[in-house]
Amino acid sequence: MPVSFDLFGTLVTATMPPDPAAAVATELRDRDVPVPDDWATAYATPQMDVPATAEIPLPAHVAAALRSRDVEASDGVVRRAVIAAFDPDVRRRPGVDTALRAARERGPVGLCSNCSVPELVSRTLVRADLRDAFDAVVTSAACGFRKPHPRPFETLATELDSDAADLIHVGDSEADEGVTSVGGRFVDVTDTPLTDLDAELTAGGDDSCR
Repeated sequence: MPVSFDLFGTLVTATMPPDPAAAVATELRDRDVPVPDDWATAYATPQMDVPATAEIPLPAHVAAALRSRDVEASDGVVRRAVIAAFDPDVRRRPGVDTALRAARERGPVGLCSNCSVPELVSRTLVRADLRDAFDAVVTSAACGFRKPHPRPFETLATELDSDAADLIHVGDSEADEGVTSVGGRFVDVTDTPLTDLDAELTAGGDDSCR
């Protein structure tokens, strides 16, 4: 029985910048990149013609937003600015160890996170002392689509050497509920706290409970 977890809001809380555009602008200026006067508008405007559920890595979006205002910056500089803008304080949510132990007793354990910022998931896992907790980690930026699109769940199931329909995904949002589109089961931590996951997995062991 493969079990996967969402990261932000499910396993950890993380302080993100209240104004992402302003945070990125500050880091760009610190790297001598001229920031357009209407940066907030450029940042908020979609820059690429992609499906609604496709994930564009944030550095690519920022670089495109700069180009839309005739500002050129190297990919490396933009990437470093974005990474620096999203450098959160991280705290585990109550019951993480209990939930992971319950999942591990039943099979492989994965992480499936919507995140467009490079390195943010890996840094968060290190800071939460969860770096070695998972058999596979899939991010939306890496697989190209955001939950609730089926692709992240299918990718994770493949990496766990499992069928997507067998996947139990633990999360906190409608995006996480997308696992049901591939036949999997969703466990909502807003209804079932992490401390109660063992009982929930036991109660839902029969396919009729999906």
